Amino acid sequence: MSIRNLDALFHPSSIALIGASNRPGSVGAVLAQNLYSSGFEGPILTVNPHERAIRSSLNYHSVAELPLAPDLAIIATPPKSVPGLVHELGERGCRAAVVITAGFGEGGHAEGQALEQAVLDAARPYLMRIIGPNCLGILAPHRGINASFAHLTPPPGELAFVTQSGAVATAILDWAKTRDIGFSHVVSLGAMSDVDFGDMLDYLALDPKTRAILLYVEAITDVRKFLSAARTASRNKPVVVVKAGRSAAGAKAALSHTGALAGSDAVYDAAFRRAGMLRVDSLDELFQAAGTLATGIRIQGDRLVILTNGGGIGVLAADALEGLNGQLAELSEPAMARLDEVLPQAWSRGNPLDILGDAPGERYAKALEALHDAGDVNALLVINCPTAVADRMEAARAVVESLGPRHPPTLTCWLGDASPTAARRLFAEHRIPTYETPEQAIRAFWHLHQYWRSQQALMATPPAITERVSIDRARAEAVIEAVRAEGRRVLTEPEAAEVLAAYDIPTVPARRVETPEEAGEAARALGLPAALKIVSRDISHKSDMGGVQLNLASPEAVTQAAEDMLAAIRDKAPEARLDGFNVQPMIRRPGAHELILGIAEDPVFGPILMFGQGGTAVEVIGDRVIGLPPLNPLLARDMIESTRVSRLLHGYRDRPAVDLEALTLALVKLSQLVGDLASVAELDINPLLADADGVMALDARIVIRPAGEARPPMAIRPYPQQLEETIETRGGTRYRLRPIRPEDEAALVEMLRHSSADDVRLRFFAAIRRFDHAFAARLTQIDYDREMAFVALPPDGAEIAGVVRLSADPDKERAEFAIMVRSDMKGTGLGYRLMQRVLDYAREMGVREVFADILRVNHAMRKMAEELGFTTEARDDAETVTVSLTL
Repeated sequence: MSIRNLDALFHPSSIALIGASNRPGSVGAVLAQNLYSSGFEGPILTVNPHERAIRSSLNYHSVAELPLAPDLAIIATPPKSVPGLVHELGERGCRAAVVITAGFGEGGHAEGQALEQAVLDAARPYLMRIIGPNCLGILAPHRGINASFAHLTPPPGELAFVTQSGAVATAILDWAKTRDIGFSHVVSLGAMSDVDFGDMLDYLALDPKTRAILLYVEAITDVRKFLSAARTASRNKPVVVVKAGRSAAGAKAALSHTGALAGSDAVYDAAFRRAGMLRVDSLDELFQAAGTLATGIRIQGDRLVILTNGGGIGVLAADALEGLNGQLAELSEPAMARLDEVLPQAWSRGNPLDILGDAPGERYAKALEALHDAGDVNALLVINCPTAVADRMEAARAVVESLGPRHPPTLTCWLGDASPTAARRLFAEHRIPTYETPEQAIRAFWHLHQYWRSQQALMATPPAITERVSIDRARAEAVIEAVRAEGRRVLTEPEAAEVLAAYDIPTVPARRVETPEEAGEAARALGLPAALKIVSRDISHKSDMGGVQLNLASPEAVTQAAEDMLAAIRDKAPEARLDGFNVQPMIRRPGAHELILGIAEDPVFGPILMFGQGGTAVEVIGDRVIGLPPLNPLLARDMIESTRVSRLLHGYRDRPAVDLEALTLALVKLSQLVGDLASVAELDINPLLADADGVMALDARIVIRPAGEARPPMAIRPYPQQLEETIETRGGTRYRLRPIRPEDEAALVEMLRHSSADDVRLRFFAAIRRFDHAFAARLTQIDYDREMAFVALPPDGAEIAGVVRLSADPDKERAEFAIMVRSDMKGTGLGYRLMQRVLDYAREMGVREVFADILRVNHAMRKMAEELGFTTEARDDAETVTVSLTL
């Protein structure tokens, strides 16, 4: 359902408490106290069959007795009573309920799970939203709502905190009280039977009172909804998440290295990164990061200048920065010259800038002034240590007064306990982030850097790759169907190599043979020295069974090795079926790196990709990164750069850099394979050799799923290639129609530039002269799950002639359309044909109503909408009209 009726949770006109109590210390009594004492301005109605009054307010004995239908109900009654209460409330017109009660299937109890389903069944006919069961409750301080049994009520603020754990919620409230931190919302989701993280992200992304969203996550339910909502929210405001549980137990049964190495926590990490969220490791770090980001400070890199009056403290800060792989900025020569002019002769003449312990406020100000345009500097950290010869408050005022628009973003750290209190308050008043220790400040800088990186990845425009990738999907499917027809799940190495070759991933020339003698002859034909590998449908890891022999120098050596291999394997695995041998020439690439690429399936997020350092010790080395498909070249390159081995791939000493474009494309092709071949459950390429001449898969293993077994859906909907088609206008002109891609950014901007100023104003309701990257990225980087945009292109051209767009609400009940045809191509009937296609697509999505706001003066659009059956609603005082069509 997503955000439907969530306003009843946080903006109710009235609240009912079912299960209110006067018994001291009971949940019902605490709920009543919190509700009555938090400042809610609407009526609060209590229900208890045995009480005349609750906290001196008239009590009702049943839901039926309530004098009005509450918008929101808080339920704290025994589990078996809850489904009936929800039904009664729904019949009365209640739109949302928070179920505090536990006992709904926690631990997998069937009776409780049946009760939970009964609650949802009772709520569904009334579109009633449920939070819980088994939750602490909700708080909306700006509305005076504390519908929880928490021990305190926080002040209104700009942070929203959403958690699965009620205990974590109370701990955070207590933590925040001592720091005078307020909240816009605190939501304990409990069992998430209905309202989940995706719903809350959708709601909070649009909430004007919320500047940053904090999540405590134990598990995600609807991952596609979660990632769609998270990507949308992250574009609007910071989303910071802490994830509990780092177990990799779910990978134990995997047949491939990739499955064994993935680990649930690594997959969550990949998902958070892909959605543009900032992940932290602890609750304390969660709030530190949120406080930093909420100040509005932003950076664009990892180069820091440290300015301090204590040399040792500056060194500690530099050590902390290096520990996070950050960099001390190199100061420009003009900046060094300016610093020499204003600082004492004994200053450190380097970064960290030690301006000495007796530094007064004036010296801080002059040093900051000298750092104007200091070169490639992304941020400043200003540190002050207590001394008896300098006024700390004077230094703080100097920092505040010196900071202007030309300064890099600045963080501060005034060390000590009592003495820096006033300085920290001054920084807070001016929204300058401040910290108690250098390590905290460095961690905050790194949070800013990580957030910048995630936002860059979220908005980056990938290059087009169509011309560089040649894929024969039918060839790969034929191989897999042949294996399935034999009742097998594991492809032999030659079969796996053919699938990779179909996806344009280079493989080693090979010949499949049946006898040792044939192996020797094959080696002679392919070239020596040779590699010999057993072919068996029953052996997954060949080297572990003695099924691999390398560097065989002659045909005779190959024949002998094959005979020895048969004997050894029959001894170790007598039940294994031996289908012959795979003979390959030895690949001589002495400077090549051994890497691993893989596909596996996560029980929550579905198909995943892995990249890392490969070879026989891959599990021991543990240098890998997980990514979610689909990948574009930018996302693939980011995966590569996230590993330790990437530093070697760039070259060192006399070892040249690898062909990173070829390596990136190999990951992209593997991602395409994931989207195309739902039958592939697991895949390893280990090793993948990579050097300056490109990449080559030396060995591969592919596991397919049994016939009839459905693959878990991809967490991110891939590009819907099946929607590509050719359309024809009423005038007979033909166009290629396809969904928009992120790499269409330049073509879309070109289309807008070729359109008249009037046409641009009619589309965007404003005179836009500059179409920058951020503007264009929002139009081309869409979520195909909730949005769709079709572009029309001439049959033999790449320029965009027209675009039609559909943006559904999270419930996919209503969707807004927008359309534009390039000015010099209007009047051909293209606009009408595009509207027909987008309405057909809306019907396919199950959208019930399509609408748009149109400028009154846009007579052509209004006429077309009328022809298509739209109704028009005009407003006397508005420049727009709303057209809508029920599907």
